[in-house]
Amino acid sequence: MIDTKPFDDLARRVAALIAATPARDVERNLRALLTSALGRLDLVTREEFDLQREALARARERLAALEKQIAELEAGARRRDSAGGG
Repeated sequence: MIDTKPFDDLARRVAALIAATPARDVERNLRALLTSALGRLDLVTREEFDLQREALARARERLAALEKQIAELEAGARRRDSAGGG
């Protein structure tokens, strides 16, 4: 489950900023607050995400190929067993 405490804290801070500062400073303060809050999150860039997605796709393809190879080897072993021992 997602921890909502950072977002609740952010909402309280935004409300406090809006109530305590002049309107022209709200955007600047809000931007700094959001930058700080987002900086504490464990985020990755889009590029990093795409690279990991591609690596996962390659790993899945390799896994499928290895599973197929194992199935073929097992089938061959069963055929040899049934032909020789049968």
